[in-house]
Amino acid sequence: MLDPNNHRGSFGEAYVRVLAAAAGLTVYKDELDRDGIDLGVRMPAPGPGFARAVEMQIKTTASPSWGAGCLTFRGLDRKSFNRLAGDRFQVARYLVVVVVPRDTDRFSDMFTSGLLLRTIGYVTSLRDRTLFADEQGRAGTTVRLPLANVLTPDSLRRLVELDPVVAR
Repeated sequence: MLDPNNHRGSFGEAYVRVLAAAAGLTVYKDELDRDGIDLGVRMPAPGPGFARAVEMQIKTTASPSWGAGCLTFRGLDRKSFNRLAGDRFQVARYLVVVVVPRDTDRFSDMFTSGLLLRTIGYVTSLRDRTLFADEQGRAGTTVRLPLANVLTPDSLRRLVELDPVVAR
């Protein structure tokens, strides 16, 4: 069995993979995590040229903090934040936070009508945020994800379909 942190992380990535599959998108993962990106999601390329894509760092929380129309997430260290912040990336980068149950046995349920995944994911861009000059240590930062930014198959498809400059 995975320890609780790895179990949550694995579920968070699987959650995004399910949404991408439902949206008709493909998912890729770098062999080594060298730049803080957990998954990339792209449109299948229609022919020669590059396929539109987005990249994501996926976090989970079993202790969500809600307020002012946002999920307040405090689980991002400065180094991870800097790997998403700013407008210097060729491919748009996003932070995805999947809210999960505390009890890992409640991540999913099977019914005769289908599979239920718990609970919900939110997405935000840090493109307009300023990088930290000092990213050493475990000091974190607070990121507020608007509750309107629910990650769904449709919203994920829209992120990938957007013009790369707009999508950031």
